[in-house]
Amino acid sequence: MSDAPPDPVSASADGAVCVIRIDDGKANALSHQVLDGIDAALDRAEADDAVGAVALLGRPGRFSAGFDLKVMQSSPEAARDLLRKGAEVGLRLYTYPKPVVLGTTGHALAMGAILQFCADERIGAAGDFKIGMNEVAIGMPVPRFAVELARDRLTATAFQAATQQARIYDPEGALAAGYLDRVVAGDELEAEVVGHAAMLAAGLNRAAFQLTRRYVRAALADRLRADLDEDMRLFNITS
Repeated sequence: MSDAPPDPVSASADGAVCVIRIDDGKANALSHQVLDGIDAALDRAEADDAVGAVALLGRPGRFSAGFDLKVMQSSPEAARDLLRKGAEVGLRLYTYPKPVVLGTTGHALAMGAILQFCADERIGAAGDFKIGMNEVAIGMPVPRFAVELARDRLTATAFQAATQQARIYDPEGALAAGYLDRVVAGDELEAEVVGHAAMLAAGLNRAAFQLTRRYVRAALADRLRADLDEDMRLFNITS
């Protein structure tokens, strides 16, 4: 019997939907292992013609607390390496050739909140949860790729406070700000997320979706990918 901890990322099929779940039993921190797990699940879903959409979920009460702080605080090089991996996964979700529905199952902070900008539909669980980019409050700049994704998805009135002032929202506030598209009862969340993904899988023409995706998102994503080296060079933890 192996003593290895369970994989924090799992993927399963629900009809035409690939359901990806993040659950490390703790804060759902985005480590290299978690990001690699998401990437691998996306590889399989992209290659599988039976998959028409992706659903990405945390566990009840916790979507993700953001990047693994042990890594982020270990050295500037380690922080930038993990930040780059997170940016690459986020931009992959943003330009993914199949619809992505994200279920914000609870707290979503820092990179956990930024991932919400990368999905097509964001459905949040109602409850006493914190959602937002707290980087500036804890001594980290919001990286450039995240600022531009926030500019794309947040409301104009929320953008400044959410990025520069580290404004944290409850789910209803996150809905008004543009982090979420809907808020539902927690016990209904997974069914709503998977059901919406199934609806998109069944109702959208794949070729038309992919070309329209390129028109809507490729220009920004290409620019952000081209700027990643400079983004990483400038990133610095100040506390």
